[in-house]
Amino acid sequence: MTSNNLLGIPETRLDEEPEVLDDLSHLPREEAALAAIVTKHPKSSLAWAEAAAQAFRDERVLESYAFARVGYHRGLDALRRAGWKGQGPVPWSHEPNQGVLRCFWLLRRAAEAIGEQDEVERLGALLADSDRSAAAEIERIDG
Repeated sequence: MTSNNLLGIPETRLDEEPEVLDDLSHLPREEAALAAIVTKHPKSSLAWAEAAAQAFRDERVLESYAFARVGYHRGLDALRRAGWKGQGPVPWSHEPNQGVLRCFWLLRRAAEAIGEQDEVERLGALLADSDRSAAAEIERIDG
């Protein structure tokens, strides 16, 4: 239980994705390679997060938004399959959770870039409710 988990809700821990990690470690972070990884692993929030982050770096904000949105939804599906009920900790320290948490943050950043303020606030709250330390860690990676 994390220190900000006052309700005592158990942490949600997603399953590892060794094939996704292996593919990401062997292919360059460029559009074509990331498209191949996402096509091979369409359920992986981590794959979608990498595509969203690269699109944003390449100043393709709408594509980043779309990729992060898909990763967000895939992540919610995975969290629910793992027992998450829409609340409770999703710890950043558990590496398999990092893809979905990055998608929350990346979608928030892309929403901010297109002026979707309600979405920015909602996603900021979701990320903070999941793990208060995650945003700072993600900022270090994707900021």
